[in-house]
Amino acid sequence: MTLQKMILILVDGSERSMQTVNYVKDFIPVGEDIRIVLFHVFVGIPEEYRGLKKNPACDNAMHQLQNQEMEQQRKIRAYLEQTKKILIMGGFSEQSIEIKFHPLEEGVARDIIREARNGYSAVVMSRRGTAMALQSIILGSVAVKLLQSISFIPTIFVGQASAVRRILLAVDGSPASMKAVEFVASFLGGRGYEICIFHAILGLGAVNFDLSGITEPELEMSDNVPDKCIETFKSEVVRLFQVIKDKLAACGFEPEKISEKIISGVYSRSEAIVREAEAGGYGTIVVGRRGLSKVDAFFMGRVGHKVVYGGKKFTVWVV
Repeated sequence: MTLQKMILILVDGSERSMQTVNYVKDFIPVGEDIRIVLFHVFVGIPEEYRGLKKNPACDNAMHQLQNQEMEQQRKIRAYLEQTKKILIMGGFSEQSIEIKFHPLEEGVARDIIREARNGYSAVVMSRRGTAMALQSIILGSVAVKLLQSISFIPTIFVGQASAVRRILLAVDGSPASMKAVEFVASFLGGRGYEICIFHAILGLGAVNFDLSGITEPELEMSDNVPDKCIETFKSEVVRLFQVIKDKLAACGFEPEKISEKIISGVYSRSEAIVREAEAGGYGTIVVGRRGLSKVDAFFMGRVGHKVVYGGKKFTVWVV
């Protein structure tokens, strides 16, 4: 029996949010095991204004606010139906798509986090929206709390790059990195995707020692790693790549569509990942949530921040 994969898509009524739905339509494989939930947190009248109901002098103002709320609700419900039709046009069955219009309860971020705990395989969102509610999640102080709290399932940030079926899978041998491999293999295997396994070896100048008092030229000179050392690193990565290729092939990836690339001497892994995505024409980047540095949360580390926010046009899967 095939396990059902549930995808939570956050929608806010914006054009960017519509791009998110189109990415799912064009990139996520259609199948009987896929179920999609289109989720909107409806903010409505701000809480501080609801107290106006008790003041007779504010009847007119309250009436106007209620009318605006009803019109806003009508528009977002129509928007949700439109996004559902787009997914159906992409091949998803009507029965596999559910709309959840969720009136605000505890807060936009908290309500999303609580919903995400209901057995979903992944949550999909745009990098930013035009609606203020979602904008505050992606760009404001709520962002860190939301992203850290949804660490229990993969999070997909949809960019503006075309949803070509070419994936850059950035790995480092950490448990989280291998978890990303397993998720991609089980989720996309047997669907004809092209995938490149990628690893960047840091130069010595990127090692974060206390470098106070060291001049910039001296720092650059420290990047000269002996060739034998580099070859040792590469041989270890080659063995890792073979394990990953075997996992991908076992789940249906065609061997001829699996490539691999190692680069060395980089100062920033995240920048190397983004540059490779640009040079190789990839639309989707997949990274593990935690790397070998074992930082407490992916989004507090340099790699996570720079890949998600530095590679703005790409869709980034954080697993």
